[in-house]
Amino acid sequence: MNVIPIHPVAGMARGGRQPHCLHCRAAPFCIAVRVRASAAHAQLQTRRIRLIRDEVLFRPGDAAGNRFYALHYGAIKHTLANAVGQDKIVGFLMSGELLGLEAIASNRHKGCATALEDSEVCEIHCGDLLSTPTLLHSVLSRQIAREQRAADVLRNDTAGQRFAAFLMDYSRRYQKRGYSAHRFRLVMSRQDIANYLALTPESLSRVIAHLKQARLLDVQEREVTLLEPARLQRLASEGH
Repeated sequence: MNVIPIHPVAGMARGGRQPHCLHCRAAPFCIAVRVRASAAHAQLQTRRIRLIRDEVLFRPGDAAGNRFYALHYGAIKHTLANAVGQDKIVGFLMSGELLGLEAIASNRHKGCATALEDSEVCEIHCGDLLSTPTLLHSVLSRQIAREQRAADVLRNDTAGQRFAAFLMDYSRRYQKRGYSAHRFRLVMSRQDIANYLALTPESLSRVIAHLKQARLLDVQEREVTLLEPARLQRLASEGH
């Protein structure tokens, strides 16, 4: 890991200008920016950690060090072991989203966070958050909402409904970040998507082939184009 200190004033960092939260692309929806912007933490010292693709940020049992993380850019896969010890993907994180919150109580990580592509995360100390109740409420509310969206995806009955819900969730998240809601790149593998959706890779491949044949979407490598977003949304909603 390459660790970059982030100071409250502009400066220089290895390889270029010192990053600044207010200029961050994730600023509109990142809790780290709100922490640093508050009067109580105007002089907050934190750091940014660079990860290369497939690098692990933390593993099960690692000491959390009373800190969690906000994803600055890139993508992170969050994995937990299920009841029989098999790795289960519980989330794919995008810029501005938080990880490591589950370790606050025990100060030990229960899951594994792996970079799906070259990424950067901002480290946030729990004490800075706990001393600001409004920010704590915002963090917890956002986390609950994210977990609810994930539950909505997985509670669909059929493989087609689950994958459609997965795509529509990604569509909304990309749009929120100023990107196209109808054409985007899925950085994770099909095997990872199948794991997350509790499907076999073969079932997922059949679903994709069916949706392509129905002219609902087009897939080229990992580039996805939603040709009929309204119909995909109806399919995603059928299992609710």
